[in-house]
Amino acid sequence: MSEYHYEVNFDGLAGMTHNYSGLSYGNIASMRNKNIQSNPKEAALQCLQKMKFMTDIGLVQGVIPPHERPYLPMLKELGFSGSDHDILEYAQKKTPNIFYACCSSSSMWTANAATFTPSSDSIDQHAHITPANLSTEFHRSFEHITTEKVLRKIFDTPTLFHCHKALPGGEYFCDEGAANHTRFCKAYGDVGVNLFVYGKYRFKASALEPMKYPARQSFEASEAIVRKHDLIRDRVIFAQQSPLAIDAGIFHNDVISVGNKNVFLYHEKAFVGTDTIIQEIDEKVKEFCDTSMIFIRVNQDDIPLEEVIQTYLFNSQLISIEDNLMAIIAPIDCQKNPRVRDYLENLTKDPSNPIKRIHYLNLRESMQNGGGPACLRLRVVLNQQEVRAIHEDILLSEKLYIKLASWIDKHYRDKLTPKDLIDPQLLIESQQALDELTQILKLGSIYSFQQ
Repeated sequence: MSEYHYEVNFDGLAGMTHNYSGLSYGNIASMRNKNIQSNPKEAALQCLQKMKFMTDIGLVQGVIPPHERPYLPMLKELGFSGSDHDILEYAQKKTPNIFYACCSSSSMWTANAATFTPSSDSIDQHAHITPANLSTEFHRSFEHITTEKVLRKIFDTPTLFHCHKALPGGEYFCDEGAANHTRFCKAYGDVGVNLFVYGKYRFKASALEPMKYPARQSFEASEAIVRKHDLIRDRVIFAQQSPLAIDAGIFHNDVISVGNKNVFLYHEKAFVGTDTIIQEIDEKVKEFCDTSMIFIRVNQDDIPLEEVIQTYLFNSQLISIEDNLMAIIAPIDCQKNPRVRDYLENLTKDPSNPIKRIHYLNLRESMQNGGGPACLRLRVVLNQQEVRAIHEDILLSEKLYIKLASWIDKHYRDKLTPKDLIDPQLLIESQQALDELTQILKLGSIYSFQQ
């Protein structure tokens, strides 16, 4: 955190329908854990405890509420009718894939919520936010409806913030948000160089495409975000994610690389032409940011892709702490893997980089669906004026933490299987809880049942 600029983290809370339906094709953890019993209460508490930990070490932390699930508006749009209970029962019986998709709690992974550009990078000197359309996977493709409402409540000062609509849906502009975006800079408030990672082109054929799992981010979507956010093209880098990595189960770039300021921790299999991309980052950061990059390359011989996926090493958060040092916020799975644990410990002893601390967090409920610490947060760089202008009631404090912990304990179930999602009482419980949450966070009406 610099003197006048802050990297604010906005984390999502697991919703009351947090479950393991195995909806995310290409996400190994999600597919492997299909149909096991979940613990929504524990999931939400783990999310909240992570947020509390981040505030305790000095970061500014915001809270993003869960989306309403089961999402009745989508089921009704798809032709299901009758009472709420009739809709749930018939959809689960006749079209279970659609039903489970409309019950997903995937909005908890707010790295996919949007792409953010700080005002220091935009030509018009506004901060820009575009919700991700997430159109590759049906269960996430309607999240942008609620996400946009929430973001407009949080960033509601048009003289400072431009909140855009999501890109058009469909395969041509499929956008997965900040999970495929990394910003490099000398200090948060300085001009940055922006790396946008895509999986494939959509308007032209290419031999370099994954064969097994889908490429979720299109080049055309990344390019559109650059235009919408009024970025200077010379300070932008486009990189294609390695098809080999995607087919191994690396569905987003933040599962194979992580950056903060001028430090970039990445796997050698991250990109198509990794060495060329690294050289371009190095040259542009030197030219535009008046600093030198510190690259930390992890080779396949150091940690193979299989263990990258098992531990979510690169889905750790890399954050700045006091005295220009950095810390890694890693899932506890990294600590349990001897090779990865030894690698991280040696990293903190290496004088050539500023990473000097490791903190391991238990995010088991999220990890079993394929989401580590970095998946749970949207990074937003704001100056002091902008911090004062955002909706302050979503910023975590000790008082808000206590309220949210009590709210979770009151409303969440501690056991849930996909079959339980048909319970009409769960819908009632969820709506009552979310209505109360909007009052706690003072967000007003953001859900369909509040209209």
